[in-house]
Amino acid sequence: MQNHSSSDRLSWGDSVFLYLEREGMPLNVAGVSVLEGEIPFETYLRFVESKLPLIPRFLKRIVPSPFNIGLPSWDYDPKFDLRNHVRKTTLKHGTDAELKTVAGKLFSQVMDREHPLWDLTLVHGLKGKRTAIIARLHHCLADGIAAVGIMSLLMDSSPAVPDLPKTKRPFRIPAPHGAQSPLLDGLTNSYGNFVDRLLSAWTDILNIAERSLAEGGAPPAEEFSSLLPELTSSTERLGFNVLYKGPQKFAWAEISLEEVKAIRQKCGTSVNDVLLALVTSTMRRYSELHGETVKGRLLRMMVPVNVRGTTASSELGNRISLVPVTIPLDIRHPKKLLAAVHSRTEFLKRSHAAELISLAGGLIGILPSSMQAVTGPMISRLHFTPFNMVCTSVPGPQVPLYVLGHKMVHWYPYVPVGGEMAVNCAILSYNGMVYFGFSGDVHIAPDLGRLENFLQASFTELREAARVSPRKKSKKRAPRVKAPVVSKPAPVRAKTVRVSANAPIVAAEAPVSTPDPVVAEDKVLSQMIA
Repeated sequence: MQNHSSSDRLSWGDSVFLYLEREGMPLNVAGVSVLEGEIPFETYLRFVESKLPLIPRFLKRIVPSPFNIGLPSWDYDPKFDLRNHVRKTTLKHGTDAELKTVAGKLFSQVMDREHPLWDLTLVHGLKGKRTAIIARLHHCLADGIAAVGIMSLLMDSSPAVPDLPKTKRPFRIPAPHGAQSPLLDGLTNSYGNFVDRLLSAWTDILNIAERSLAEGGAPPAEEFSSLLPELTSSTERLGFNVLYKGPQKFAWAEISLEEVKAIRQKCGTSVNDVLLALVTSTMRRYSELHGETVKGRLLRMMVPVNVRGTTASSELGNRISLVPVTIPLDIRHPKKLLAAVHSRTEFLKRSHAAELISLAGGLIGILPSSMQAVTGPMISRLHFTPFNMVCTSVPGPQVPLYVLGHKMVHWYPYVPVGGEMAVNCAILSYNGMVYFGFSGDVHIAPDLGRLENFLQASFTELREAARVSPRKKSKKRAPRVKAPVVSKPAPVRAKTVRVSANAPIVAAEAPVSTPDPVVAEDKVLSQMIA
C-alpha cells in the first residue's frame, strides 16, 4: 500500500474545516446520547475496541503536506492509545442541566491534531440510573450524514448483549513508505487536485444545464423577480450575530416525528419545511425577548445539503453544499409562515441553488492549499455575517439503537458555532422523535435555554393551527437487558493497537452505513446535513 494514496488524502471540502478552525473555536460534529441503565467504563472501552476494525480512520491522524503545498493526508497514529479517545466523567448532581453544562464545556475544546480527531466520553451519575455518551468527531472526518453512520457502527441494532472477544492480537502500525518525497508528493497532488477541480466544475455545469432542461428550465419570471431580492440582499445582523469568542453552552428540545409528518401532510409541504418554520418562529421569539424589532426583518439560515446522491451514502468526509434559506421574520401566523418557507425551498430546488453553490465552492478550492491554510484562521475572525445562523437537519435511524444491551432513548445533535454566527441549531430524527440541539456562545447567549421553551411553544402553535392531534404516549417499555460483567479487562497500551482477533484493520475501510432519509421528498433538500 503506497503511503498518502489518493484515498488517504483529505478533499478540499474536508480541509476547509481544518483551515477555519482556531484555538477556542473547534469545528466538530457532535452529539449527546442518553441510554437506559448504567454502563461500566471498562466494559464500554472493550466494546469500542471491538468496533475499531469497522472504522480504520479512527486510527489515523492528520499529516499536513510540507509548507501546506498539497492537501493534508490521513496516516496511522504511531502512538495511538484508545484511552486517549474513550474517557469517563461522573456528574455531581445527576441532572440534565448538569449534563448540558458538561457537554458545552467539552464542545468548547479543540482536539489535539497529533492524534486521531475523535473522542467518546462516558457520563455516569445521571438520575434514573441512566448513562450518557458525548461523542465528538472533527468536521474534516465526517459531516452529519457520515457522523450518523459512524455512530450507528458504534452501537447495535439489537438489544442482545454482544460477546466481546476474549482473545486479542497486537497490530503494529505500518511504516509509511512511498516512491517520492513528501514535498514532491505534495506538488504532484496539488497539480492533480487543480486539474480535478477544473474537470469537476465543467461536469457540474453540464449536469445543471441538463437537469434544468429536463425539468422545464428556470423558475417562472414572476417568482424569480419576487424572491431573488431576498437572496441577493445583504444579511442584517440580529442580536446574536456577534463575533464568537467562547466558551459554549448547549441546550436541547424534542418533538414527535409522527406529528411533524401529520403537519406536513395537512399543509402540503415537506418535513424539512416544517422544521425550518419551527426554527424561524423560535428565533423570532428569542429576538423579541431581547427587545429587537422583527417587522420587515429577514432570517437567513445557512442550510447544509447532502450532495452524495443515493449511490454514495456510505462515504466518510464532507459531501455537502450550502443553501441560503431566507425567511421573513415577522410572519406570526404559523400556517402562513410554513407556506412562506415552502415557497422559498421549492424555489431553491427549481433554481438548483445547491448545485450552483457547490460549483462556486469547487472553483474556490482551486486556490493553493498554502493560501487556504494561512487565510482560514483570519477569515473566522472577520466581522462579516453572510448568514444569521446555521440550521442543519440529519435523518437518523427510525429503530432503536443499543450499547451493550442498553437502549439509547435520546440523541441530541450538535453543530459548531463560529464567526459571527454565535447561535446555531442542529436537528436529528431518531426512533420516532425529532431532536433539536442549540449551540451558542456563553457570553452572547447566556439564556440559550430559553430556546427550548420557545421551540415547544412554536410547535404547539403550528400543530394547533394545522389541527393535528397530539400523539398519545405509549406506556410500554422495552425489556431491560443486563450488560456483561467483565473482570479486569486488559488495558490498551500506547504505541500498539490491539483489536479483536478476527477483523484486520489494515483492510480497505469498511463503508459507513447510513439510515434511510426521513422522507424521500427531494434528492437535495430532503437530506439537509452539517
